[in-house]
Amino acid sequence: MRLALATTPDVFRAFADSTRLRILNLLLEGEVCVCDLCMVLNETQPKISRHLAYLRRVDLVTVRTEGKWKYYAVAKHSGGIQRTLLKCIKSCLRELEELQNDLERFRAIDGSGRCG
Repeated sequence: MRLALATTPDVFRAFADSTRLRILNLLLEGEVCVCDLCMVLNETQPKISRHLAYLRRVDLVTVRTEGKWKYYAVAKHSGGIQRTLLKCIKSCLRELEELQNDLERFRAIDGSGRCG
């Protein structure tokens, strides 16, 4: 997929928000349910859903519905800019304490408080 110049600023805006960075950091671990994102990030469902909608609009994440649950994942077909910025989260930004703490909380709920 080729990214149009007109949409490039929107992609950079997606990475310019701390909540969206935190969401992407968790989604790089694999598919995650909205309720788990809310729990780990200590945010409300409407706020998380609003950020996920933005990430979907710029083709950074995909959604899958199973029953009443929605599961989000990093889009596999992301363009070059998206892929590069996602790699930056995983390689550079994970040094940030807040992102490390999010990952620790996420791994701690594995199997105990998960959706579904």
